[in-house]
Amino acid sequence: MVAEPAGTKGTMRESWSGRGQAGKITLKRGALPQGRGWNIGWTKGVIVSVLLSGCVADASVNPRQAHYPAPQAPVTRPPASAYVPAPRPPMASRAVAPVELQRSIAALGQNFNGVAGISVRRVDADWEVSYNGGRLMPQQSVSKLWVAMTMLDAIDRDRLTMSDPVTISGNDLTLFHQPVAAMMKGGTYTTTLSDLYNRAMQQSDNTANDAILRKVGGPEAVRGFLARRFIPDIRFGPGERLLQSKTAGLTWNQSMSIGRNFYTARANLPKSVREKALDDYLANPPDGAAASSITLALAKLKRGEMLSPSSTAYLISTMEGAKTGPQRIKGGVPAGWRYGHKTGTGQDLAPRSTGYNDVGIMTAPDGTSYAVAVMIGSTTAAIPERWQLMQGVSRAIAASHRK
Repeated sequence: MVAEPAGTKGTMRESWSGRGQAGKITLKRGALPQGRGWNIGWTKGVIVSVLLSGCVADASVNPRQAHYPAPQAPVTRPPASAYVPAPRPPMASRAVAPVELQRSIAALGQNFNGVAGISVRRVDADWEVSYNGGRLMPQQSVSKLWVAMTMLDAIDRDRLTMSDPVTISGNDLTLFHQPVAAMMKGGTYTTTLSDLYNRAMQQSDNTANDAILRKVGGPEAVRGFLARRFIPDIRFGPGERLLQSKTAGLTWNQSMSIGRNFYTARANLPKSVREKALDDYLANPPDGAAASSITLALAKLKRGEMLSPSSTAYLISTMEGAKTGPQRIKGGVPAGWRYGHKTGTGQDLAPRSTGYNDVGIMTAPDGTSYAVAVMIGSTTAAIPERWQLMQGVSRAIAASHRK
């Protein structure tokens, strides 16, 4: 992810950020391709994961009586015997998406100056409204969500605890937004998984997230978790350092994690090198994901089909306390609604911005929830125009819900 400066009134900035289709767009130069050719590899991963795990629900695992610190409100963990991803609850009788919402989402996508994917999925009903929802878009720090789920799944399986110690050293630092680096005294910082989790999910700290990623078993562990939950079309990249350096046209070395060394090295590259590297990234993003797949995962999370009940409640509560992206989708969420989310922000190379995203769960006062994803793959639109698209989606959901 790329950090954004804190927002102030009267500026075009916001808080630093992490990182069935209803319409069509015309591809322009530099637009992102479908990128769906990896499905065969994903299918093989699913088969292998199922053979190894025995069942999707991992019902044979009996977690210990772990207790989570509460980011918002106390969360009581159920007995160990209760951990089985919940069966799908009965869907609401309305199985067809509201026509006015379909029209609103199509208009928002078609009128946006850039390549974007939008998906809205009602959690308790069998419908989705999407625009370009099957297209793989760069996730950037949206991918921290899958790291968090993999970690919580490991806790559910009695493999980790939130109090497990983790030591950060200079060799673990990444780049861009990493406030945990300031905590290092004498060259190291020893903390807990709980601390790193909150830093990654609520502040979008890259170093904290990569430390969790190592703890859970690396990128393959995240890919395996998504495969066992049968979530297609969500790629997980190689980690922050390799992803961002390759996107910039650089080869990573650890000195780039210090101060502004990465920015200096990137600025010294010929623009043609940077343009080719960015074009290559957008053409086949290693962290690409389809908006429709993201809302599928979020809807399954809300329904209790991804994690144990206590882990589900803990993650959603953490997402509702996120400090990033207040003017993205959240900016259009009406008073009385709740919104838990994860943002993502990619690198810029003027006039292009990439990977400007927000995904989350909107919950109405009556308890009805909607999984939402707005993924801007590439755009030359100014930040207020991106906010307008994202807030337009949340306002359209609320307007449709009231009818």
